[in-house]
Amino acid sequence: MEQPEPPPPDRAWQPDLEVKALLNAGRLPEANTLFDRVVNRLPVAADRWQRSAALVNRAKLAWRLGRIPLALELAAEGWTDLDGEPTDNPAAAQAMHALGYLLEGIGNRRAAVDMLRLSVQVARRAAAQSELGAEVLGHCLQALGGTLNFRAISSPPELAPAIFEEARGHLKEGLGLARDPQMRRALLGAYSRSLAGVGELAQAEEHAAETLRQARAADDKWAMAVANWVLAVVRREQDELVEARTLASRAVAASEAINDPSLLLRFSLDLADICARMSDHVGEAAALRCSVAAGKTATETLQEGLAQALEQRRVAVQAQRVAVAAQEAAARDPLTGLANRLGLERAAPTLLESTAAKGRVPWLVLVDVDRFKGVNDDAGHAAGDATLREIAQLLRRECRADDLVARWAGDEFVVLLGDAGGAHDVGPAVAERIRAAVDHHDWTVVLGTVRRPTVSIGVAAGPAGLDELFAAADMALYRAKRHGRNRVEVEPLVSEVVSGN
Repeated sequence: MEQPEPPPPDRAWQPDLEVKALLNAGRLPEANTLFDRVVNRLPVAADRWQRSAALVNRAKLAWRLGRIPLALELAAEGWTDLDGEPTDNPAAAQAMHALGYLLEGIGNRRAAVDMLRLSVQVARRAAAQSELGAEVLGHCLQALGGTLNFRAISSPPELAPAIFEEARGHLKEGLGLARDPQMRRALLGAYSRSLAGVGELAQAEEHAAETLRQARAADDKWAMAVANWVLAVVRREQDELVEARTLASRAVAASEAINDPSLLLRFSLDLADICARMSDHVGEAAALRCSVAAGKTATETLQEGLAQALEQRRVAVQAQRVAVAAQEAAARDPLTGLANRLGLERAAPTLLESTAAKGRVPWLVLVDVDRFKGVNDDAGHAAGDATLREIAQLLRRECRADDLVARWAGDEFVVLLGDAGGAHDVGPAVAERIRAAVDHHDWTVVLGTVRRPTVSIGVAAGPAGLDELFAAADMALYRAKRHGRNRVEVEPLVSEVVSGN
């Protein structure tokens, strides 16, 4: 049966209790309005466990209100906060209690009972520490006992008594702990049903009648529904079917008023059974139609909610892809299609770490187009851009797929060679191939009769970071420029590090 939320740890959570009270009174529009005002508000002082409890309890309220995607979102966020080390925090027990209810609602019945048992374990540890922990334990015991009642009802007859007996033990213990009036009504109603399940009909009637009296005084239609249901079960077992039918009809009407499909389904099935025993075929048919409608409503609500959640997930994935594409675009040079400086700086640490992990030495090749300003001046900026694109293609052709090729800035390119194997001269060799490819390329289509571009290249290697490799390669590039351009120079100090390996 439905389990009420545990009490919040302080008055900061009072609006949550007010939403629950409005739901149980059948005042659904008001509950929705209040829920919208409080759903995103958390006390500033809330710790990790209190935050988790608030999120999952609000997920339960959203579920009751038929707002399934929101319920799933809140539950997932609150559940994530629970992951981690074992705890004796009462708020963690509260969150587990509400999660058990939600798991039951989506049909994961075994996981629901497991979660509720875990909530009781945590609450027992909390009860040894504080009065609040003892109160929370009462709530968790009610949740577990109420769920076991429903398990017993749907179990084979030979198994039901033992399950009812376990439920009774939990609920009786909870009654000795709970002080909150709403929770005591919930415990008392559930306890009376377990008493009826083990055949103690007189005690079951007494407790159910007391539950009904308290529920009427508090305008708690949820407790009224449960109390009338238990009284109907007692009268059915006593073969007083006319009164049983009246009481079961009241239970069905109350569960309809609070929009609780799970209670409505259970109570209407029992009403149909009572009508069948009385040969009241009209009443039986009406009750069965009600149960079918309740089951259909529950299924359609869940299906619609899951469809909405799926659509929200689709939109989220789409947004994520757009964000990833934007990040990739930000790291790519629009002219050449190579990685830009940002892309190089992002990817270089991973490549360098991978190379070091394999016991290899990385090489950095720094390429600069010789007298590129003259190309722009003689052939125009469009031809200059085409030249840079052509050089980018030559770089790709002369490098491996897993090498990192980037346009550093203007007419300057960087190639970061990762796993160069055991060769000590792979960097200079790749650099020379690049130089020759540019020098021997047919530039007629791009530049016509304008002079051919060449490149100067500086090379460096060593177990260092990107900045150090770049600085060393830049020194080598400076020598290549000074010694006549269209040539490759290797930084001597870095070459000595490589040869020493």
